[in-house]
Amino acid sequence: MNANSDKKVKPPKTRDVNVDDVDLAKIQNSKFLAGVIKLISDDKSLLIFCTIFLASGDSSETIRAELKLTRKQYYSRISRLIKAGLVKRQKGRYFLTAFGKVIYDSQKLLGTAIKNYWKLKAIDSLGVANDSKMPQEERKRIIEDLIVNRQIKDILLSTKF
Repeated sequence: MNANSDKKVKPPKTRDVNVDDVDLAKIQNSKFLAGVIKLISDDKSLLIFCTIFLASGDSSETIRAELKLTRKQYYSRISRLIKAGLVKRQKGRYFLTAFGKVIYDSQKLLGTAIKNYWKLKAIDSLGVANDSKMPQEERKRIIEDLIVNRQIKDILLSTKF
């Protein structure tokens, strides 16, 4: 008789989702988000990440040589990008994952917001961002005139905030 045949397979326990589970999930998501932000806040990691996106499949040695990084600098950061789920390796080449592409696009939006920092400050000082007293059409016109980026315009014109 096989030793494994004595063991009964138990169905997974099901339980109701409670507040503690939701809070734990939020904490885990927050820690994961903080880890991803910390990872791409490192200049060299961000440079590698963006280069992988732009190089779309160049060999790692080509990328490493272009960036003038030591093997240790390059591979320690690549390892972290892979563990975070931003980058994958296929046939010796690195590519962004679907998650990595979303994060790449998000960091581009952050860069655009930083470039528009003073315009966004002007919008705040005019009370345009959240002043319910200002007529909607005037608010929209000011934002449309100051901001070029469509995503930022959409965020500012959204009624969610």
